[in-house]
Amino acid sequence: MHAVYEAVIGLEIHAQLRTTTKLFCGCSAKYGDSPNTNVCPVCLGHPGTLPVLNKRAVEFAALMGIACNCQILDDSCFVRKNYFYPDLPKGYQISQLEKPICLGGFIPVTVPSVRCSDLQSGDRISNKDGVTKNIALNRIHLEEDAGKSIHRPDGTTAIDLNRSGVPLIEIVTEPVISSAAEAVLFLSSLRSIVQYLGICDGNMEEGSLRCDANVSVRTRGTSELGVKTEIKNMNSFKNIEKAINFELSRQIEIIEDGGSIKQETLLWDADLETALPMRSKEDANDYRYFPDPDLVPFSVSPEWLSEIKKMIPEMPDTRLERFVSQYGLPSYDAEILTQSRDLADFYENIAAHTPDYKSASNWVMSDVLRILNERKISPSGFPIAPAEIAKLINLVNDRVVSIKIAKSVFEEMVESGKSAEIIIKEKGLEQISDVSRLSAVIDELLLQYPGQVAEFRSGKEKVFGFFVGQVMKETAGKANPQIVNEILSGKIGKPTVGN
Repeated sequence: MHAVYEAVIGLEIHAQLRTTTKLFCGCSAKYGDSPNTNVCPVCLGHPGTLPVLNKRAVEFAALMGIACNCQILDDSCFVRKNYFYPDLPKGYQISQLEKPICLGGFIPVTVPSVRCSDLQSGDRISNKDGVTKNIALNRIHLEEDAGKSIHRPDGTTAIDLNRSGVPLIEIVTEPVISSAAEAVLFLSSLRSIVQYLGICDGNMEEGSLRCDANVSVRTRGTSELGVKTEIKNMNSFKNIEKAINFELSRQIEIIEDGGSIKQETLLWDADLETALPMRSKEDANDYRYFPDPDLVPFSVSPEWLSEIKKMIPEMPDTRLERFVSQYGLPSYDAEILTQSRDLADFYENIAAHTPDYKSASNWVMSDVLRILNERKISPSGFPIAPAEIAKLINLVNDRVVSIKIAKSVFEEMVESGKSAEIIIKEKGLEQISDVSRLSAVIDELLLQYPGQVAEFRSGKEKVFGFFVGQVMKETAGKANPQIVNEILSGKIGKPTVGN
């Protein structure tokens, strides 16, 4: 009989702060510029240069701490984390250790049912489910980013130092996450928080949000932690879940084969869907931390903290509750719409121009999200202004066009940028609501299909739909369905009950 194991997972998330300049110099922190153009003697580590702390980065870190229920320390300092790598020009990274800017805290997540079969090794992981769980944080601290190594096809490696010195916050959880799915839920909540605060764009593909996972297993019922491994290079929620599940399965198999887990850093290969050894896992002593002599300790005074708290916007949970109460939306709709601040803003901009809040939600959750995913764009770059989508919703409710026609109009709006009114006018798509005109079409169809009329009156109610379809065909889909149903019911009569 197999033992039952528990997963013990801790995450280290780096979020690149959306400051204009780097953490300790005036170089641009913009992403995507030509290699090695946003550099200076300070971020290149030239002798004799002195770093100057970016005040905005401190505010952003404190904002995150407040949103995550952390203690904001009034005495914080920087240290040097020493290691040698080609993309680290100074030979050390400026970070924080004993006195980070934020201590403790938590982020709540609702843990759903996680089937053991989600793991490649079968049903040997035990998890609690269906509860709201506060994922405890150890700390949030400030540090500078390293440069970027670009490995070329010819086997050479180029170094781009534009990213060197860009401000990061590192969010470190306690080892309290108990499944890969729970880790993804936590990271999703964290990304929503940084996006709502406006301190990070949360783009994992570009590396502005990066996650490393410390993974171990232990026999259920024991309290001692197992030997952990660290997984790096996971740039999507899907890869994070796959990588953690892979490593949990690998560790279980090693233990059950009588082996022992080696503490090491693993690199996730998304193409092979496997984790490959990268290096032995470092301990704190390996980095030879010591206080940075060029940076004095800093503090966030009560007065400054009070000003920072005023910068906190309406957060996702609060906005979700308001969407339910103010717009009468189902919780499911509100949850989807508020996952992203940009998407929530987009919805509210539509709702400001139409009283039909539920239709606005339906359009955003189906058609708008589909286009966003297909084009990989953000709501701010959507080709149709929210007010124009609201006008289309109002045209449907005013019976100018049917919902079917509105869908085709929407697609044309996306491609051409034209307004709904112009497209409807140019293509003659106005809904036909003229009773006399529709009555004449129906009379002709009833004469054309006497057999179907007899079938309906003998009890075959489905034939009614046939006639509605024929009316739509004759009018190129422009007939008002409600009026068609009313006229047709009056003319064709009712089916004989009991036949």
